Amino acid sequence: MKIKSTTRLLDKTDISRMILRLTHEIVEKNTNPDDIVLIGILSRGEPLAHRIKKNIRELAQKNVELGTVNISFHRDDFMERLVVPQVKGTDITFNLDKKTVILVDDVLYTGRTIRAAIDEILSFGRPSKIQLAVLVDRGHREMPVKADYVGKNIPTNEGEHVNVYLQEVDGKDLVELRQYSKEKNNAE
Repeated sequence: MKIKSTTRLLDKTDISRMILRLTHEIVEKNTNPDDIVLIGILSRGEPLAHRIKKNIRELAQKNVELGTVNISFHRDDFMERLVVPQVKGTDITFNLDKKTVILVDDVLYTGRTIRAAIDEILSFGRPSKIQLAVLVDRGHREMPVKADYVGKNIPTNEGEHVNVYLQEVDGKDLVELRQYSKEKNNAE
């Protein structure tokens, strides 16, 4: 597929504002911050979870536990994707039993990543609740998944893709919408 156009949707200021709003919503909905743990989905959910953790520490004066989950081998379509899974593994070194797990990811699309993350989390314990915080919800669910906290809804059409770039991973904070044409790129 060939890139038809790229539109910048959100910049660093927009993203910071959205993360702060997500944090406020998380703190308001969960009256006991001692019960909250954050789990970032690798790779961009991890830095988002770190930013939310920092904001919770400033807002609620609580230092919540933070872990990461690698869902590469839990996805039901990982053989079809033909992508070499990320080597970095799941890192949950604390007890999840009776905790409120806030699962954090950059983009919610089909719901398959979230389903896989929940499978992985449940292999580490039995949380009282699992809530989902995403920076962007682009729609097009294939699984019955709904985010509890959404930074921005960006409805997409066929041939459109939302790219999230974060400073910690990509060297910049940016959300863009790419439109692809169905014609083949000569470089492919």
